[in-house]
Amino acid sequence: MTQISNVLWLTVSPSLKRFDQRLIGQLASQAEVRCWEYRQTEDEPCCVETAITLLHDYLKQCDRPMHLLGHGISGAIGLLYARYYPHRVQSLTLLAVGANPAVSWHAHYYALRQFLPCSRAIILGQMARLLFGPQSYVVAAALVKALAQELDCGFAPHSLAHHTAIAPGGIEPPLLVCQGTNDAIVDTHQQAQWQQWLKPGDRLWQCPDSKHFFHYDYPQRVAQEIYSYWQSLSTAAIPCRGTA
Repeated sequence: MTQISNVLWLTVSPSLKRFDQRLIGQLASQAEVRCWEYRQTEDEPCCVETAITLLHDYLKQCDRPMHLLGHGISGAIGLLYARYYPHRVQSLTLLAVGANPAVSWHAHYYALRQFLPCSRAIILGQMARLLFGPQSYVVAAALVKALAQELDCGFAPHSLAHHTAIAPGGIEPPLLVCQGTNDAIVDTHQQAQWQQWLKPGDRLWQCPDSKHFFHYDYPQRVAQEIYSYWQSLSTAAIPCRGTA
């Protein structure tokens, strides 16, 4: 396969980006992967439009449409961007993004906060088990710390007082949706609902026996699926889009 040079990994979750590195490393063996990261300041409000505007400012400097990839809420930002600026997107790969893109681990966390009379640390411990499965005490404590940092400093579109809505639907550019079969956040119902939004040529793929961060546990398997999809696009006749 000829090396692909127009790949952009999206992240708006700086405290969790360590879980992306294995897949990025696998992709980098056959593609030139750039990384775009959005970091909020502590006093900055969480605003989806701001993230999309900053991503557009970056992509306007690229001389060709890009293959965008993102996990979770980072992928949801890529989905919204592809709706606004389809001519800038060669393809979009979503990992652990449901047909309702606003359903994220943040939303589950705040739902638990509302309904369970437990401390933040206990609920984050439950979230860590949902996301990663049973772990040793040391690993579980590190996961809880990373999740807490993400809630405090990352791009968290939900809160106890507000839930950000993102309309379901597909996009004009080619779309690959990757899911974990045992994902407690993007469950089988959310995964199945994607079928109504897929175009001919789009693909829905499930990583067997995997949870929400399946790309961390099975980076080679996920990378192979992404390469396969990119290859299918290179051999298909994709109509050119204008550059508004």
